[in-house]
Order: sequence, then C-alpha cells, then structure tokens
Amino acid sequence: MSWALLFRAREYLKGSLWVYPLAGAILGPLLAVLTRQADTSVTVPQAWQYAPSTASTVLTTIVGAAVGLTGFVVTVTVLAIQMATGTFSARYMRIWYRDRLLKAVLAVLAGTLTFSFSLLRQVGSTQVPNIGVSVAGGLLVLSLVLFLLFFDRFIHRLRPVAVADLVGQMALRVITTVTQAAQIDTASAEIAAGDPVLMVTSGRAGSIQAIHVPGLVTWASRHNHLLAMQAAVGDFVTTGQHLIAVYGDGAAPANTGRLQAMIALGAERTVEQDPAFAIRIMADIAVKALSAAINDPTTAVQALDHLGNVLRLLGATPLHGPLTFRDTEGTPRLLMPGRTWTDYLTLAVTEIREYGCSSIQVVRRLRAILEDLQESVRPEHRPAVDTEIAIAAGFAGSVDIDQARARDRQGIGGPAATEISSPAASN
Repeated sequence: MSWALLFRAREYLKGSLWVYPLAGAILGPLLAVLTRQADTSVTVPQAWQYAPSTASTVLTTIVGAAVGLTGFVVTVTVLAIQMATGTFSARYMRIWYRDRLLKAVLAVLAGTLTFSFSLLRQVGSTQVPNIGVSVAGGLLVLSLVLFLLFFDRFIHRLRPVAVADLVGQMALRVITTVTQAAQIDTASAEIAAGDPVLMVTSGRAGSIQAIHVPGLVTWASRHNHLLAMQAAVGDFVTTGQHLIAVYGDGAAPANTGRLQAMIALGAERTVEQDPAFAIRIMADIAVKALSAAINDPTTAVQALDHLGNVLRLLGATPLHGPLTFRDTEGTPRLLMPGRTWTDYLTLAVTEIREYGCSSIQVVRRLRAILEDLQESVRPEHRPAVDTEIAIAAGFAGSVDIDQARARDRQGIGGPAATEISSPAASN
C-alpha cells in the first residue's frame, strides 16, 4: 500500500462516524460471551443476583435507553452541523466530525445496545447472566456520563470564540512541526540549466493534503536527481497537471507511479501539513461575522485575538518561501514551495480588513495586533507588518478616522493606549 493511500485511509478513519460505533457494536457480543463464561466460574453475592423476569426487564430497558440516547446524540450532531455551517465556516466541519468524544459516545452506545441484546438471549427460566446484567447497567451509566460530557462540549462550542480557540490551538500544534523545515534550511538550491528529464503529472484532481518528504528525498538520492515540486500543500491540482519536475544528468525512471504515491490528494484541504488552512478557518469565522446578515464585529475581534496569537508564533520563524530538503550527505534533493511571512500575514488580515473597514472596533483591534507584531516578529518580517499598518491607516473618508487609527486590544472599550511610567519617573 502506497504512502498516499495510507494517509488517505488515516484521514478517512479520523473523519468517519461509523467505524468506531461499528467496532463497539462488534465488541458488545464478544463481551457478552466473556461475561457468560465468568458467570459459570464465579459465584456472585446474593445482592448481585437477579430473577429471570427482573433481568429481562432491566436488559430490555437498557436496550431502549441505548437506542434513545443514540438518536438524541445524532440529533444534537445534526444541529451542530447546521449551526457550524450557518454561523462559523463550512471548513470547520472537518474538525467537528473528528471529535473523539462524539465517536466514543456512539461506540459505547452501540456496544451497550448489542451487549444487552446478546444477554437477553441468555436469560432462561433457570439461568440468568448476573454479571452481564450488572455490566450492562454500568455501560449505560458510562454512556450517560459520556453523553453529558459531549453535550457540555457541544454547548460550549456553539460560541464562535470557542471555535476560534480550538482552531488556533490546532494551528499552533501544526506550526511547531511543519515550520521546523524552514528553521533548518531556507537556502534554495540551484537547478541545473536545461529542461527536466521527467515531469510527473497528477493522476487525479484534488487538493494536496500532504507530501511524503522523506520518501521523495530518499527516491531522489537513490537515483541522483533533484525534485522540484510544482504545487504546494493546500493547492488544488487538476488531472494531468504537473506535480514534480525531475532534474538531473541521467535519465529518470519512466514509471512515475512511485512519485505520485508520495503525494496525498483529497477532496478538501487538511490541517495536517497546512497551517494556512487553520488560519483560513479563523479568517472565515471573522468574515462571516462581519457579513450584513450577521453584523457581529465583536466575534470578528475575538477571532482576531487568536489570529494574533498564531501570527506571533509564525513571525518568530524564519519563513523565506521555497524550502530545500537535503539527503544525509547534504546534497539538495527536494525543492518545495513554502509560504513566506507576507503570505501568512496577508491571509490572516486582508479579508478581515476589507469587510471590517467600516467597523471602528475591528480596525482598532487589527491595528493593535499589527503594532504588537511589529515589536515581536523577526527583523526581516517587519517591513510586511509596516505595509499592513499603512494600509490599515487608510480609514479615510470617515468622521471616525482618528478613532480608527487608535489601537485597542479589545477593539472598543479597552484601556486607553497610554504609556505607564514608573513611580520614580513620575517624581
């Protein structure tokens, strides 16, 4: 199985809502068999023994409760989908249906249902699965606890600021791993003059979800070639579009399937190797909040809070665009397009500035973020911040231009941006 196929399989399992419940439904009858064997070898106390009629009633009630709770969880999930797509961003759904707690609730409920139903077959006039009935009750209690935890998370995640915080945390985790390549080597390798000896094209259409960098470097080192990616992670490529240009002196293998198998394509972007996708989601939340139908600039400011945190981490990274990956001997083997600091900054603030230019709250908060970045980012990143500050100052044509040029960490209502002097300096 190729690396790309394995990656897509992992992504499918992370996003599927039926795999874990199916596993729970299969484990339920197996657990019923184990409890039956335990009943034959263990004598339970009198308080834990059940009459046949009591056991049947309890198990029937548990089966009905499991079915009812499952239906309620599905209803809540559908409601969450409607709220997320209508209020936040359609891209956020890729994070929502990966919620492990949601899958755990469905798996335990499915397992409780099949486990209790299997125990009903074991109830006879003289034989009662005493241990199994107690375990079924415990599983129902566990299902209820997990459901309450899931419901609590669902209620809290209805707030846009909670969604922005979740996406921001994911972005921070991805940035710390993905941008390590930029910190290690940012010097571009020179491509020898001449045309590539081989051009690898895409076998299907889709977004580039991930690239197997170690595999491409190993292939290039083995064949003594230099690979140059023609598209970046997150780009959408069409069928037959150029993906990789192979440079070198000798002829490259004619079979391009091995190289194609190291690039995972999917219907939509993922955040696994693409921190810009997380920034895209947060920007979408802010832009939707600024639409005329919603008109909620405070939500946009809250999204800007978390965007500023992500940009601060990115600004401390030496992002210079194209990345060069070398083999163990230090020879350049793979060139990849890489986003610069300007690319990330533009993605984060341009659309929010465009749609929020009439909101003093948004403009003031944006200016506060940019001025904070001006002090915290690497020196080579500051010109891009200066440019954004100059653009943000173009709140011209309004009687509120002076207020809009002020900085406010809360957009409107924050403490005045005045210098606080020490007691010694004021004497």
